[in-house]
Amino acid sequence: MTDAEWAVVRDAMPVPAWLEGRGGQPEGYCHRQLVDAVRYLVAGGITWRAMPADFPAWDRVYAFFRRWRDKGLVAEFHDRLRDRVREAAGRDPEPTAGIIDAQSVKAAASVPAATRGFDGGKKVNGRKRHIVVDTLGLLLTVLVTAACVTDREAGKTLLERLRERHWRITLVWADGGYTGRLVDLARDVLRIVLTVVKRTDDATGFTVLPKRWLVERTFAWLMRSRRLARDYETRTDTAEAMIRWSMTMVMSRRLARRAR
Repeated sequence: MTDAEWAVVRDAMPVPAWLEGRGGQPEGYCHRQLVDAVRYLVAGGITWRAMPADFPAWDRVYAFFRRWRDKGLVAEFHDRLRDRVREAAGRDPEPTAGIIDAQSVKAAASVPAATRGFDGGKKVNGRKRHIVVDTLGLLLTVLVTAACVTDREAGKTLLERLRERHWRITLVWADGGYTGRLVDLARDVLRIVLTVVKRTDDATGFTVLPKRWLVERTFAWLMRSRRLARDYETRTDTAEAMIRWSMTMVMSRRLARRAR
């Protein structure tokens, strides 16, 4: 990170308990080095043991990553950056609308059989990433499942997570994979209007669909991180944490450019 980007990241980072006098063991490494190391791994797609000697020892970096994943700190860090990006764009920190979609990716041999499957539509053996983004394309919530899980099945859990965290959401755009009983459940139970955006009957070839292109652009942002080009993670919550780390890089760089 540049100094300008680190200033943005430092202000958004959760404060460790030991710095607030609430106990805990002080870290032995600089936070900037640890964050840089995790970002290097996500962007470069390397393994943990291949961490360059310029960074702290790989097991210390992994311990930092694991602690932030298990304590929910990476989600808090990500959400703080997202709120700042929305405010910089002149938006309210709490969104009122979102777009939902899913992406199937191949899984490496390290992914256990219990959390992988075959997506018959995309012909992909691996996992599926289900996300909801706001109208700026920023991530609101994420769920990683086996690729055989349908969009409707995962959509119920994903929308429940969305309602729990973002209480002002009232409208979500989706594709044809989210039709059926999910629309009624979203309206009657979660108080969310699930609007399906479909191609017109006379459309031929590639067509940019209203609202749906926003979530496709977010998937393109994520695929810039080589660690996300394929799913390598043994646990699904680790895969979700990797996605959030990737999005923090997108947002911190955007804020650093605005600060110049």
